[in-house]
Amino acid sequence: MSDTELVAQVLAQQDANAFGELVRRHQAHVRNFLRKLSRDYVLADDLAQDTFLHAWDKLHTFTARGTFIGWLLKVAYTTFLQSKRKSNRYNEVVAEMGSEADARGVRHAEDSDEISDLDKFLAVLTEEERAVMILSYACGLSHREIGDAANLPIGTVKSIIFRGKEKVRVSFGIEDHKYG
Repeated sequence: MSDTELVAQVLAQQDANAFGELVRRHQAHVRNFLRKLSRDYVLADDLAQDTFLHAWDKLHTFTARGTFIGWLLKVAYTTFLQSKRKSNRYNEVVAEMGSEADARGVRHAEDSDEISDLDKFLAVLTEEERAVMILSYACGLSHREIGDAANLPIGTVKSIIFRGKEKVRVSFGIEDHKYG
């Protein structure tokens, strides 16, 4: 059964089993996207759960104009941005109180001895560039799907990908080999 058929079944019958199948199919993509975006495995797992809760609530907005995974990654990206805004507000309050303690005890990826080359490449990019590059290269979305997920015009998506690749090349001294 296709994703679109499962969505229709969920909407028509509030079928939790059909939604569970959608979760099983796509949870690894969502979790990996959020891990690369947030660089925090614990936070990414929490955000993935929140993503699927939001997806259940907003499933009626899926129009099948694009792929289900594209729509789902848009939900994940929005969930990430909302979490970041909340976290920024939390950090401001903590700073005002004069406390620098990490109340959540989150282990960040940069604390790890095992930072992959991909993580190093992504670290030189802005948050928006990182999100677009992950959606393109790690998730395999088309420019249109990335535009839908990130609320960006296709031309902007193409520019961000170009700029992101250039930043990585320049930052790590990678030569651009053009094949003519």
